[in-house]
Amino acid sequence: MDAAEFRRRGKEMVDYVADYLENIEKRQVYPDVEPGYLRSLIPEEAPEEAESYEDVFKDIERVIMPGVTHWHSPYFYAYFPTANSFPAMLADMLCGAIGCIGFSWAASPACTELETVMLDWLGKMLKLPEDFLAGTEGRGGGVIQGTASEATLIALLAARSKIVKLIQADHPDRSEMDIISKLVAYSSDQAHSSVERAGLIGGVRMKKIPTDNKFSVRGDALQKVLEEDRAAGLIPFFFCATLGTTPSCAFDCVTELGPICNAEKIWMHIDAAYAGSAFICPEFRPLLNGIEFADSFNFNPHKWLLVNFDCSAMWVKKRSDIIGAFKMEPLYLKHDHQESGLVTDYRHWQIPLGRRFRSLKIWFVFRMYGLKGLQAYIRKHVELAKEFESLVRADQRFEISADVVLGLVCFTLQGSNELNETLLKRINNARKIHLVPCQLAGKFVLRFAVCARTTESRHVQEAWCHISHLASELLQELPH
Repeated sequence: MDAAEFRRRGKEMVDYVADYLENIEKRQVYPDVEPGYLRSLIPEEAPEEAESYEDVFKDIERVIMPGVTHWHSPYFYAYFPTANSFPAMLADMLCGAIGCIGFSWAASPACTELETVMLDWLGKMLKLPEDFLAGTEGRGGGVIQGTASEATLIALLAARSKIVKLIQADHPDRSEMDIISKLVAYSSDQAHSSVERAGLIGGVRMKKIPTDNKFSVRGDALQKVLEEDRAAGLIPFFFCATLGTTPSCAFDCVTELGPICNAEKIWMHIDAAYAGSAFICPEFRPLLNGIEFADSFNFNPHKWLLVNFDCSAMWVKKRSDIIGAFKMEPLYLKHDHQESGLVTDYRHWQIPLGRRFRSLKIWFVFRMYGLKGLQAYIRKHVELAKEFESLVRADQRFEISADVVLGLVCFTLQGSNELNETLLKRINNARKIHLVPCQLAGKFVLRFAVCARTTESRHVQEAWCHISHLASELLQELPH
């Protein structure tokens, strides 16, 4: 393919993508295929000779689309949203064309510098404390990770490195392995599974703190466990607070937890993967109160801020804590400006060496939507969730299972867990809408998350009518 054909095919692909997204609600939201469906549709080996672009393009609908779950359909209400916008897609095209591997400032100065400035822009939109901003002289700063899972792991490993160095400074005779064997990290019992996984990868024990009746960790619950563990000779070193848990969008009480972590010299990381986007709205910013106590903070613009995956924003108060844990300096990666204090080499802030030019997406989206446009988008999704909540509350057969704060509604059909499992199975088997469940206080609960950029009131109404109809059919089948 030469440049002339690329121009032609590129325009065709943009048309295909625009048609796909404009007409996505006409497609069945969840695929009707069995595991292994794809292997029989394509050859066993790569072709010896080149094939035409036309043949490749035809296979998109024949091979790929039958097995796609349409996350951007207005009938997709599962998990949490994944962001999607035309400016972000255009930026990704440019990112692919530039094709730099931005592991250091010298590897592509624009890639590094735009990221630093965009994370400052976003930090200011969230009204983060100055400590988290890089500016031109700050000690903190932001970085784009691939996912919130990576950000949690990075924070935990940085905290582990910091506590080991502190203890060894006072007790040079203690080995690193001896110290690590005593370390203990904490999270909510509602925290995402990736937090527990970070403990597994980091080789430290992870304890879950019980939550209150709002599914939130409170200060006294953490304090109790810390005292027990210190008495047992363990070394508490890391706590991951969650703002907007995956099961129910609950919020740990950071204003209580933060002072305890600071007093106990425990690294506090805040995971706000989904909810963080909402903090750009003044009415939701109080949900982030207590951020001043945190050592690191993370949320995913790629969930709810119109920046396509992958783009997970992470800030630290002291970048030296992260760089100190990961810094390696082989000769082939050194450059003239690295000791100037004016540049950041982001390879020291992450697990991989290489990184894409992801800040382009943020730059395009923030400029083409503006803060007001992004706030309006968040508010619209929250309004749609409130609309669905009111429909559920108006039907006495159903009940709301957790406070509806943002764009997620947790609800059940009154009755047994088995009844709700059957209802969900029928909802998803019908393939008109797509939901996933969670478990809250031992109950099987249905989650309705407003996800797609194009979701409107009519889609929410249709979804509720469908759920209500299936519930009626199910209840009629029960013995009276």
